Amino acid sequence: MIPPTPPGADQDTPVFVISVAAELAGLHAQTLRSYDRMGLVSPGRSSGGGRRYSARDIALLHEVQRLSQDQGVNLAGIKRIIDLENQVRALRSRLTELAAELEKARTELAAAQAVAEHTAAAVHASYRRDLVPVRPGAAAALVIWRPSR
Repeated sequence: MIPPTPPGADQDTPVFVISVAAELAGLHAQTLRSYDRMGLVSPGRSSGGGRRYSARDIALLHEVQRLSQDQGVNLAGIKRIIDLENQVRALRSRLTELAAELEKARTELAAAQAVAEHTAAAVHASYRRDLVPVRPGAAAALVIWRPSR
């Protein structure tokens, strides 16, 4: 559950001091400090160095608590789960970017093919038709034509 954020802030804006974050997460402030040292939840920092938690950090604290208490996962396992989920999220984002690039490339290719076909048609239309193609293997004779004087 992501707590509501103050006006003008989004889910990733670090706004909650450690005491408020601990209360929202239902944990002790020292537990939050331990989670930060372990890399489970990495809050932002104020200019003075104090921890500032975002609404997304609070939701992550709830998830850590759920995995630990309800599922019996140890903290090392929780860290691995969080790391893998972050990796999956990053890969999905990259996949979306690559799909957009591929679609753009397909569009550009289709446009280039249309231009090439138009250019080839224009070149073929410009032929003078003085030469007549002869099929390979067909009987051919050479006729010299001399206009009468």
